[in-house]
Amino acid sequence: MSDQPRVVLGVGGGIAAYKACEVLRGLTESGHDVRVVPTEAALNFVGAATFEALSGHPVHTDVFTDVPEVQHVRVGKEADLVLVVPATADLLARAAHGLAGDLLTSTLLTARCPVAFFPAMHTEMWEHPATRDNVALLRSRGAVVAEPASGRLTGADTGKGRLPDPSEIVDLARLLLAEPRALPRDLEGLRIVVSAGGTREPLDPVRYLGNRSSGKQGYALARVAAQRGAEVTLVAGHTAELPVPAGAGLRRVSSAEEMRVAVRQAAGTADVVVMAAAVADFRPATHADYKIKKSDDQPDPLITLERNADILAELVANRGPRQTIVGFAAETGDQDGSVLDHARAKLKRKGCDLLVVNAVGEGRAFEVEDNAGWLLSADGAERPIPLGSKSQLAATVWDAVADFIHR
Repeated sequence: MSDQPRVVLGVGGGIAAYKACEVLRGLTESGHDVRVVPTEAALNFVGAATFEALSGHPVHTDVFTDVPEVQHVRVGKEADLVLVVPATADLLARAAHGLAGDLLTSTLLTARCPVAFFPAMHTEMWEHPATRDNVALLRSRGAVVAEPASGRLTGADTGKGRLPDPSEIVDLARLLLAEPRALPRDLEGLRIVVSAGGTREPLDPVRYLGNRSSGKQGYALARVAAQRGAEVTLVAGHTAELPVPAGAGLRRVSSAEEMRVAVRQAAGTADVVVMAAAVADFRPATHADYKIKKSDDQPDPLITLERNADILAELVANRGPRQTIVGFAAETGDQDGSVLDHARAKLKRKGCDLLVVNAVGEGRAFEVEDNAGWLLSADGAERPIPLGSKSQLAATVWDAVADFIHR
């Protein structure tokens, strides 16, 4: 038997079924053994041969193929995770009411592993009371029903109901395999602001001071919070090419001052603010209106720096009633102390409720897929965060925030 994580990828009969191929590719390329179980309707959009070629497994839709293997029981019982991509309104309804007329719905009844539905449908269908009741019923039984994205739907329609980006679905699948209880709906009703990415401080029309932040950790925090039920505003500086997290609103900024204005504005009505952005500490004191030339007969230019505002300290000083504030610190040890020594001093100086500390350096924290660190609390508690995906670290942070708010 394979020691690869075993994933069942259910595919519903909607136009977004073609994106299930990207999810399948992402999972198989990251070392997962994926069995595709489509509905009969899904095969109107993507043929069985495509799923078989990408997964390396035969594809069936009914319970009468390979009867001696008792597929309608075995497939679900052997799975480590069941994903449904896309989950149509019809499929959500059948799953919620325990119907088992084909291999996929039978698999959903026999699965004892985490089950996650990724809906895709028109806005009117997603917002219909019948669908909302079915979603609530599935969630009450422990299934994950992800928030859909907003954007272009079939035809000219735009609104909520778009399938999340396939890379986001793969990331959340990996999170559920590592932490099956990582996506409870414990942040519902909370308004959360997350900052992400690096800032750029202009020197001239061509050059700027910046940093190596990709924004991946901040985006992971926003993605996980939205799927745990929060109303999320993501304030993003410069990042890698990242899809907007499903269920989150996005504000783009460039400089530290733009980040400061946007975060403070959004924080005015927020219950939780997480400053994960890598905001530049300094900016050039002057900005040239022309490109600074390199000349052999002129001395090298001297660049004078001045401090940017401390956004985290300002948030703490102006926090609203019962507002929770989480800071991030990228630290290195030096002759004056270790990473943790500097982090403890920073937590005391900043006054935030929680501080996530990352040891940075070549191949650590910035521009990589995984992350590790420590979580420090204002009450003196400290806990290490083991190396894992950035979504795993995000889930750890939200666990701590939920505990902090509800204690």
